[in-house]
Amino acid sequence: MRIGIVCYPTFGGSGVVATELGKALALKGHQVHFITYSQPARLDLFNENLFYHEVYIPSYPLFQYPPYELALASKMVDIVRFEKLDVLHVHYAIPHASAAYMAKQILRTKGISIPVITTLHGTDITLVGKDASFEPVVTFSINQSDGVTAVSDSLRAETYDYFQIEKDIQVIPNFINLEKFKRQKKEHFRLAIGPNNEKLLVHTSNFRAVKRVDDVIRIFAKVRQQIPSKLLLVGDGPDRPKMEKLCRELGICNDVRFLGKLDAVEEVLSIADLFLMPSEKESFGLAALEAMACEVPVVSSNAGGIPELNIDGVTGFTCPVGAVDEMVEKALYILDDENLPRFKANALQRATDFDVDKIVPIYEDFYQKTINAQLALL
Repeated sequence: MRIGIVCYPTFGGSGVVATELGKALALKGHQVHFITYSQPARLDLFNENLFYHEVYIPSYPLFQYPPYELALASKMVDIVRFEKLDVLHVHYAIPHASAAYMAKQILRTKGISIPVITTLHGTDITLVGKDASFEPVVTFSINQSDGVTAVSDSLRAETYDYFQIEKDIQVIPNFINLEKFKRQKKEHFRLAIGPNNEKLLVHTSNFRAVKRVDDVIRIFAKVRQQIPSKLLLVGDGPDRPKMEKLCRELGICNDVRFLGKLDAVEEVLSIADLFLMPSEKESFGLAALEAMACEVPVVSSNAGGIPELNIDGVTGFTCPVGAVDEMVEKALYILDDENLPRFKANALQRATDFDVDKIVPIYEDFYQKTINAQLALL
């Protein structure tokens, strides 16, 4: 198949999943064309079946904001025509699904019919989509898509609850490349961070309020009172200055490392003992899956789709949002040397359920089904 993928090219979950999906499809012999405003952060694999097309956004004094949606739609039209694509797969409803609808209508005037698949990832529905400014466009764009998927049962249900959706939404979960995300021998790294055999806790996110990084720090501060430990924070974002200030206020700066954005996060996860994810909203929890693949158990909130991934009492624990003391209790239980090996083994076993080789064929079948349905209408 010739597949066009539209996504945000950042470190966010939707962009990561879209990029890894494209890479996996290319390795299976499909021709994959990424269409976005800059090269995706994880598009680091050279493959003869992978292509990147930059969306150029002209700057005109007339526009207060760059007209990205129009430029994207035009680029999609161009690539579909020139590369003879079989399907467009857009990740994140705003503005990709609406731009794809516009592109599809333009192509129809040129005698080309292209099926569009929209994958819902989370905040495009749970936060942005519910805004009255966007809701009509989100609803229309989803209903006009030829195929719709969501990354969890929770997100599927929430989409139906908040929008008048007429389309069937198929749940296809996020996935993990177990060749990339696996526990590596990084003892020198661990020794440098925790020279006295301290337990290592990790959190990765984009440091937004919804991730509740302040809860991560408060959980760690209380765990640290009970057992020697260090906290590694991977990522960056608007809340980082507040988090640095909180660490100073709690007097734990010497035991907290802000590592910033990392391409090889699996190297940090390889030395971790516990992953913290106390998010207020999380449609799937890809960062937790990456940790589990590296044999790291998870203490998380029970928000959104996280309980579908992190099995309470097996791969870690899920707690109510904001329940810092409960999360501390569960963290200490896992970190006990008698319990930790069992939780680590269970985390890895659960991660294998989301192996890329199990999930990508589901996407391939969905593509073919959607293409066949389009052809049947011609």
